[in-house]
Order: sequence, then structure tokens, then C-alpha cells
Amino acid sequence: MAGTSYGRAIGIDLGTTYSCVAAWKHDHFQIIPNDQGNRTTPSQVAFTDSHRLIGDAAKNQVAKNPINTVFDAKRLIGRKFSDPTVQSDIMFWPFKVIRGTDDKPMIAVTCKGEEKQFSAEEISSMVLTKMKEIAEAYLGSTVNDAVVTVPAYFNDSQRQATKAAGAIAGLNVIRIINEPTAAAIAYGFDNGDTSSKAKNVLIFDLGGGTFDVSVAVIEANAIDVKAIAGDTHLGGQDMDDRMVNHFMKEFKSKKGKDISGNPRAIRRLRSACERAKRVISSTLETPIEIESLFEGIDLFSTISRAKFEDLNMDLFKKCMELVESCLSDAKMEKSSVDEVVLVGGSSRIPKVQLMLKALFSGKEACKTINPDEAVAYGAAVLAARLSGEGNEKVQKLTFSDVTPLSLGVDVEGDVMSVFIPRNTLIPTMKEKIHVTVNDNQTEAIFSIYEGERSKSKENNLLGEFWLEGIPAAPRGVAKFKVCFDMDENGILNVSAKHTKSGLENNITITNEKGRLSKVEIEKMIQDAKKYKLEDDEFREKVEARYALENYAYDTRNAIRSAVKLRAKHKKKMEDAFESFTKWLECNKHAEADDFKDKEEELQTVFNPIIAKMNKNEK
Repeated sequence: MAGTSYGRAIGIDLGTTYSCVAAWKHDHFQIIPNDQGNRTTPSQVAFTDSHRLIGDAAKNQVAKNPINTVFDAKRLIGRKFSDPTVQSDIMFWPFKVIRGTDDKPMIAVTCKGEEKQFSAEEISSMVLTKMKEIAEAYLGSTVNDAVVTVPAYFNDSQRQATKAAGAIAGLNVIRIINEPTAAAIAYGFDNGDTSSKAKNVLIFDLGGGTFDVSVAVIEANAIDVKAIAGDTHLGGQDMDDRMVNHFMKEFKSKKGKDISGNPRAIRRLRSACERAKRVISSTLETPIEIESLFEGIDLFSTISRAKFEDLNMDLFKKCMELVESCLSDAKMEKSSVDEVVLVGGSSRIPKVQLMLKALFSGKEACKTINPDEAVAYGAAVLAARLSGEGNEKVQKLTFSDVTPLSLGVDVEGDVMSVFIPRNTLIPTMKEKIHVTVNDNQTEAIFSIYEGERSKSKENNLLGEFWLEGIPAAPRGVAKFKVCFDMDENGILNVSAKHTKSGLENNITITNEKGRLSKVEIEKMIQDAKKYKLEDDEFREKVEARYALENYAYDTRNAIRSAVKLRAKHKKKMEDAFESFTKWLECNKHAEADDFKDKEEELQTVFNPIIAKMNKNEK
């Protein structure tokens, strides 16, 4: 596919725990560092009495503000509040999640003294906005277009919600791409092997919140995904939850105290467990030490690598089962896999690597690509190709992807009539003829489902539409041509046409119950602009205050150190400086203009003194 007329485009890995952005610049792809110099940014948003924080700034203050610091929004996106996985996660989150309209989970926080509710799309959009700003600062130009990655096993609701998050952030999401497919592109593009020999590559992507595995055939400039499998609720966070639960029980057993109702204690324990998880990847045991965890009582304990592995063995085994399932779907033997590529921070866990090695009869996993950055890198390659950037190699790249779940309609008897089986190459279009099931039937409902169960109701309902005004006829006479059309983003359009009368109707799976409507998205876009304006005003205020303080202190120090300046001038300066410090104490939250006015006021006092000082020194 040749590049289109999109403008400057970036690739964003919107992760559960960390996000990453990359782009083409100076004739190569660059992972773009944030304002802290870090190449990945925490997917966290915090709300305080005065402003909003995103990324590192949000994570750095979580210990003192746990109930208003939101993380793991990706685990809520496109889900229902009643979803068992949502209910399970809520137990470990210090922030509040409540049931919204149509069973939509809403995150409740206190912002500037008021309770506000945000959807997962809005929180994700704030992270996307941060990634957009990071890219714009580095590229020196406005960015409107992006390729955004999602877990391969995200369902349609979750994909649509991710696109909505991009729209709220002011981004035109030109493509949604599966994370392991993006990693395969990164591996294929950066591998340096331009030979025509095809390689069978298994991408093992274990991140903070999700697990994906895909099998791809990579040959020169072509990447063909053969099968995908995964779990959208299996990752490093689940392993952290197991550790948190273990130490909560230990604390209750040894100290007789239950910390489950204390968000701050749980947040501090989670942070300690996250650190310990990383440490035991390189050592066999590490201490967990938290002073005054709860009611002045300390937690002093240890966690061994063996205990960590025991707590999470069922999760590790599930990963291996999904690897075998993916290979089976791809009709590929384990011995035929040339490379096993590790992606995602949790793929660093030694036990996971050992189990993979055993599964593939001693084959060592490939570690030539950075597991934290590969997905964003691959997304940037696709973004460059779609926007016409990059070199000849970029523009020659071709790739194919597959559907994660089977798609079909409900037919009589609660039976799922599959149109597009899982692991079908996309984009794709499939048609079938359906008939009426009753005599003189004048209307028909088409309910669209995704999933692998034979019974429709046991699968995930995507949406439905009616065809009304059908000419009456005996059962089975009236016929409908039903068409499933899935685009390269994995987004589905379904249509039904009465073959005799030409009567037809269709649905793009975008606005059914529980999904954001265009009106809701537009409102959130306006809200996002308002929050950005507030953030900009806050930043301007902070900068004006810092400029004022720097001027006042620097000038005071210069005047104090002047040897030949008269005492009366120094006294005048000290009086003005004391007046300034009292004013600042009472006006910490003044507006930017107030700080600028105060600086000008100080200059009228200080500048003549500085002039005298300079004259004397000459």
C-alpha cells in the first residue's frame, strides 16, 4: 500500500502501565523521550486541588494522593461495570469506580474541590494527549495523525473505545493495529535480514495488563500474521495483585490488622511489590520494608523468586496454553518456529522465559528488540508508510493481520451463524443468504455477536438492527443477503438486503448501547480542550511565579554582595524583598498576570539600585 495524503504521523503504544511514542526523523525511527528524559511514560493521570498531572508527574505523587490518581484505565476501556474482571480489579484500586449509564464504569475523582466522573476513554485520551505533546515537542511540528496499538484480543467495543479516546485527544487515528503485529513489524523492519528466506516468528507479548501471542511469517518486506491468541486481562498487574493479596493476608495474620479498606496503605504496598517483582528477576530474594504501613505498624518481610513463581504459576501456565493454541490455529509445529520474540515488560520474568524455552525444546528466545519499545516502533513504521514518510524500505513494507474473534449473527434457536471465523485475514468481506423463519414475516432482526461459543447468547453482543416492511410471504421464501465487511482496523460493518424488494439496512458497530455516541465524543473533545486550557493556564501561572521568585532572589543576592553600595540602598532592597515574601506567602495561587505585575513592581525598586551598584563598580 502506498502512502496516502496524511500529514505527519506518529506511532503510539497505549499501554496499561506505560505508554510509548515513536516517529520517523533524521532518516530513521526514533523512540521519543518525554520531558523527564524517559523513553516510556506512565499511563497515569492525577487530579489535585489546583491542577491535573499526567505521566511521571502523576506517578511521582501517587503515595500522597492515591484516591485521585488513576491508572489501569485500559483495563476498563470498552467493558461493563458488571464485568467480573472489572469487579475483581476494583478491589485493588485506591480510586473509586462507580456504575454509570448503561452499566458503563465511571472513574470518580475529586478535582479542584469538586467530584468529577470520567470514562476510561477520557482518561486514556489524557494519556494520548501527553504522548501527542511529547512527539510535537521533539518533532517541532503539530501532529494530528497517529497509529494506535491495541491488544490483539481486544474486542470490537474495546477497539472502538480506543478510537474514541484518540478523537477526544484531538488525534485522527488513521489505523488501529494489534500490538503483537506492531512488534512483528518492528522485528521484521529492524532485523536487518533482507534475504528472501521466510521466517516463522512467534511474538510473545506479556505486558502490564494484557497478554498476546501471534504467529507471523516474515519474508523480506512482507509480514503475514497467521494466527493470534491472548487474554485482555492477564499481565504484570495481575502478578502484582497476587503479591499485594499475599502480604495483606500476612499482615493481618501477624499484626491482626486488615488494610483492605485503606487506599493509601494498599497503594504503598503495591508500589513495594512492583519494585520487588523487578528485583527478583535478577536476584533470588528481596525484602519488602514499609515503615508505618497502617496505624503506625511497619511491614517488614521478604519475597523470594520461588514464592513469587508459586503465587503466579497458574498465570504462567495459561500463557503457555495460549501459545500452544495459537500455534494450533496457525497450523504450525513448534519445531517450525524459527524465532520466539519477547515483547512487554513482564516477558523479562525468568520463569516465563524458562517455560518458553522448555516449550520450544531448548530454543532461546530472541532479545534483539527492546520489549518496552518494540510495539511503538512498529506502529511508527506503519504510520510513516501511511503518511508517505520514511525511505524506500518503509514504503515497500506490506503486512496482513487477522481477526481475533469469530463474528456472526444469531439465527433461530440461539445459534451463532459464523460469517468471519477467528484468525481470518483482514480486511475481509463475507456474504451469506438467510431466509425468514415464520409465515408472513414482515420484519427481521439481525443481532451481531463475536465469540467462539455455539450459543449466540453466550457470546458478546456487538449490536443489532431491524429490516422492516418486508413483503409477506411463506416461511423460507423471503431471502436476505447478509454481508459482513471488516476493515483494516478490525472494525465491522454489517448489512442485510431483501433480495426481491431491494429493501436494506446496515449497522457500523459504533453507537450501540454502552458505546460512546458522536455527541458524547464531541462533548468529551470539548472537555479535553477545556482541561488542556486549564493545564496551559496553570503552567503559565507556575512559570510566571518561578520567574518572579528567580528575579527577586537573584537580584537580592547580587545587591547583598555589592561591596561599594551604600547601606541605605541595601536597606531599601531588604524592605522591598521582605514585603515581596509576605505577598507571595498570601498569594501562592495568584494568576500569571499578578505574578508578572509583581515582578514589574519589584523592578521599579531594584533596577535603580542595580544601576547605582554597577556605576560604583566602574
